Amino acid sequence: MSAETGNPVVLVRREPPVAVVTLSRPQVLNALSPELMETLAQEIEALDADDAIRAIVLTGSGRAFAAGADIAEMADKDAAAMLERDQFRCWQRLRATRKPLIAAVSGYALGGGCELAMLCDMIIAAEGARFGQPEVRIGVMPGAGGTQLLTRALGKWQAMELVLTGRTLTAREMYERGLVTRVVPDDLQLSEALRLAREIASHAPIAVRLAKEAVQKAFMGTLEEGLPLERKNFYLLFATEDRREGMQAFLEKRTPVWRGK
Repeated sequence: MSAETGNPVVLVRREPPVAVVTLSRPQVLNALSPELMETLAQEIEALDADDAIRAIVLTGSGRAFAAGADIAEMADKDAAAMLERDQFRCWQRLRATRKPLIAAVSGYALGGGCELAMLCDMIIAAEGARFGQPEVRIGVMPGAGGTQLLTRALGKWQAMELVLTGRTLTAREMYERGLVTRVVPDDLQLSEALRLAREIASHAPIAVRLAKEAVQKAFMGTLEEGLPLERKNFYLLFATEDRREGMQAFLEKRTPVWRGK
């Protein structure tokens, strides 16, 4: 197992073909400070550009995945200061990640923490994890995608209840509503997320990347937008060496050797 590297607030462990990124502010339940988010964006971008890494797992340290934004850093800001701060720029960078991003969630995933989990492509949650958007309880609202992503995942009526009441739900309740990919016993969320990441990383990387792009378009766009993109990406894969290798290996009844080309 490779050693952890990175800024003290974000630790990175490379285990090619996968990597684990850990939010590391356990004393404040991994509150998403500007420093943490900027560092997280930098580390994820570096992994996205690393050909040795084919899937990324994002997790938290201590008792939380992330319990939300760092309220202490925002409490004295006015609207102009928040606009100038442009804290959501880092979130856009994270959304541009091309490789599969899997959240391994234990403890609290609240506010920005819930939004960060939803930014990922899959969520593996420990039985004891809790999700929610409690921003209305402090006089604000979700700002990093919570109202949009919850509505797409759960539907208007369930999303409206969560956003307007600030209630939290268990991992099992979120699984039943379609937000969580899988619920596992406590302390097994990271190992299960790594198992899933390695399974995905065993496939042709360009095909995985283009398939992710097509699913994202289906989630965020319309059918009229998604179908042409799906067809385009399907045809593009016929220009790759991996497509030829995959089909030849199937015909020869052997395991393919992917080159990412």
